[in-house]
Amino acid sequence: MKIDTQYLTDVLTQLIHTPSPVGDTARGVELCARILCDLNDIKVEHTRKGMLVGTWAGHSDAAPRGVTAHVDTLGLLVKEIKSNGRLRVAQVGSFDWLVVENEGVTIQTQSGASYRGSILFSNGSYHVHQGNDRLDSKPLETRNEEIRIDARTSSAEETRALGIEVGDVVHVDTRLEINNGFVRSRYLDDKACLACIFAALKAMQDAGQTPAQRTTIMVANYEEVCHGGAAGFPDDIAEVLAADVAPLGVGQNSNEYSCSLCVQDSDGPYDPSMGRKLRRLAAQHHLPLKPDIYPQFSSDAKAFWLAGGDAKVALIGPGTDATHGYERTHLDALIATAQLIALYLVDEE
Repeated sequence: MKIDTQYLTDVLTQLIHTPSPVGDTARGVELCARILCDLNDIKVEHTRKGMLVGTWAGHSDAAPRGVTAHVDTLGLLVKEIKSNGRLRVAQVGSFDWLVVENEGVTIQTQSGASYRGSILFSNGSYHVHQGNDRLDSKPLETRNEEIRIDARTSSAEETRALGIEVGDVVHVDTRLEINNGFVRSRYLDDKACLACIFAALKAMQDAGQTPAQRTTIMVANYEEVCHGGAAGFPDDIAEVLAADVAPLGVGQNSNEYSCSLCVQDSDGPYDPSMGRKLRRLAAQHHLPLKPDIYPQFSSDAKAFWLAGGDAKVALIGPGTDATHGYERTHLDALIATAQLIALYLVDEE
């Protein structure tokens, strides 16, 4: 089963260029539905919660399997319209403000209109604010991030007249680039893994392969707020394989060129027998697989467990630098992840 790299990158590009922060994922879910519908033999449904669930009949129903990744990303909501017409925002999900400072954004109003703007700290003119007012003299918590709107407004009333209101969604620019095999963008978490799943399914179909077990493909939409995988899988599911980015850093075993197997995250260990199965498949097919422990991480597989799911669960994903920031991975890691997903789904053991 050969992974179509061009397909993988094309799908990833479409996903990255379709904003889908937590709470505003409908466009991303519909894109995933179109991608799944372009593949044969997969029945596609939507849950009341807004998730996408695909079902592919397998050779057996004895021990059904599930595979999942999430389309929701980090985001921002308008928290306050300031007296100067600028916006204070609240995070959806969690990240360091520093990683979005000076980034471009799009404010989406309830009426469907949109406005461009940028995130910056208040009183940002270097030539005006010196000494103790300089940015590099302020602790991060007092930087007073705000959104400057690219529209003629200098008061709260003028901003509201544009149709902007508290609760409006703000999309942060992704800045996707693919250079020399490296993939650099915001929101590789977790659109890179969705692209891996879709590429794995295509590779199976191109090779005339059918899943060993009936397989549920779940596109979750609330992972970044910790309850994406809590519902959506059928009651008889026996195994769940989640795909999510593998964080890199000091002390981590993962790298940007390999698929990672998460042995344990902040909620505890994953199922060891599934881990052994994935290690066996990687070894048999000479795939780069790095076992690792993620100290501050959770996944939709764990959300499934915490909600009472009675199945084995495992977590894999491409090694990714600067997670929840301006992220980077490599095509080698994406291809290895897609290959391992495909091998897992056709494995008869």
